[in-house]
Amino acid sequence: MALRRRRLTTTCLGVVTAGLLTSGAVLPVTHHADEPAAANGSTADESAADESAADVSAAAIGSAREKPKPPRAPSPALGAYLDYGPKGVRRIAAMQSWLGGRELRVGHTYLPGDVWSNIEGKPEFLEDWAAWRKAKDDRLFVLNVPMLERNEEHVPDGVVRHELRRAAQGDYDSHFKALAERLVGLGVPDTVIVLGWEMNGETYTHRCGPDPQSWKKYWNRIVTTMRAVPGQKFRFDFAPNRGRDAIPWTECYPGDDVVDIMGMDSYDQPPGRTFDEQVNEPFGLQEHVDFAAAHGKVISYPEWGLFRNGDNPEYMRRMLQWIDTYKPVYNTLTDYCPHGVWQCGQNPKSSKMYRALLYGFKPEPVPTPTLPPIPTPTQPPRNCLPLDLGPWVEKWLGGRICIRLNWSQREDG
Repeated sequence: MALRRRRLTTTCLGVVTAGLLTSGAVLPVTHHADEPAAANGSTADESAADESAADVSAAAIGSAREKPKPPRAPSPALGAYLDYGPKGVRRIAAMQSWLGGRELRVGHTYLPGDVWSNIEGKPEFLEDWAAWRKAKDDRLFVLNVPMLERNEEHVPDGVVRHELRRAAQGDYDSHFKALAERLVGLGVPDTVIVLGWEMNGETYTHRCGPDPQSWKKYWNRIVTTMRAVPGQKFRFDFAPNRGRDAIPWTECYPGDDVVDIMGMDSYDQPPGRTFDEQVNEPFGLQEHVDFAAAHGKVISYPEWGLFRNGDNPEYMRRMLQWIDTYKPVYNTLTDYCPHGVWQCGQNPKSSKMYRALLYGFKPEPVPTPTLPPIPTPTQPPRNCLPLDLGPWVEKWLGGRICIRLNWSQREDG
């Protein structure tokens, strides 16, 4: 699981900010004063050469087993979590510039889980994101939605169990109806809802472990309630932590009819010391894609990035290869320290790798040199006997030598 500074309230979220990278590379970056500094100034060409990072073929995936793959998204969308509010919207364009124009099509934020009124999605919180989403048809708005208030207050299991049982009976349906109506009213009825994320862990009040059966019933109620709102086109993303955590995430899966996307949050941390371990551990990356394939679901990676294993360019390379192979409908890197690569300067090697693999700048084509026209050979004059001196001599002399047959006579005027 990631560090959670960003989600407690709409006022306590902090992300490192400084001047945006303006490297001497091919694409200068225009930025606002409050936009973050890039982790390094290396060019994409240097990074690719140093790390041999251009090869992102499936053959490089190490120990991934040959098994049926989940459905692939027709046009996978790339994004990053950059900030919860308007700064996050503005930083999308700045990070695109850092990536040489590579488009970030996903806008990703979180509703605060402190009180129900925030879980209902206040318009002033969602308006900027809605405007960004509506500016282009192919953009994707991803919204993490808590299932219970006091979501990060370390509520004990007994209280969580009581809350889940109340919720399973419908006590909190009205809050999600209000959220659905708000999203439709703002013109973003196709929002991807990452509902109750990392439910297999211990961090959140909306966790599954204290009562999995009530949790699943509650998920079904929320989805049914939100889908009943006229005009909605929501997709619901079930996104556990990678690995077993407090409870196997398979025990929390609420059913194919109420899940549209099979997500996973996957950070570079133990028990996965290496990427191969993260692939092959119980309930790890491989089991995730196998489960999605068996249930006919597309996959996603709503949260991923660096963590307790430090600045790890090999993880970055392998995770991007994994994403390239399995084509999730979207992926969003968590881009703040200690997880990120653009807003976090403590991961320079991983930043260099990420930028090398995703840098979208295409240099201007080199013009084809213009060659001088081939001269038309001149015909020897009449009454002239050409001498065959060979092509090299003729080239050096600039043509054939000709001896006039009537050299002793003067030509008539």
